[in-house]
Amino acid sequence: EVQLVESGGGLVQPGGSLRLSCAASGFTFSNYAMNWVRQAPGKELEWVSSINSGGDSSKYADSVKGRFAISRDNAKNTLYLQMNSLKPEDTAVYWCTKGVDYMTCRQSDCWGQGTQVTVSP
Repeated sequence: EVQLVESGGGLVQPGGSLRLSCAASGFTFSNYAMNWVRQAPGKELEWVSSINSGGDSSKYADSVKGRFAISRDNAKNTLYLQMNSLKPEDTAVYWCTKGVDYMTCRQSDCWGQGTQVTVSP
């Protein structure tokens, strides 16, 4: 059974930092690209960042480029998202997702439960 468990969300002031973690189990983590996606209140789902299976290539949405950093530890089966210089518009539920086809994959196979990030004074 695939499990993706996010943690690290919370309330932070603008300009602050948070590090999200996603603990993966039930599949060979090191074989899959991984992603972070988010959804702000009243807005559509937004892709945030992706990292390849080996962890040596990553991509970012323009909205977070230069502020967020995705990484992974394949020995620990864990995905990370370091978020710096947070802005109120970063407020959203953040999910880690498995593989390149996460948008068409069954939710239980490819999505975590999400973690709330709130950026507010």
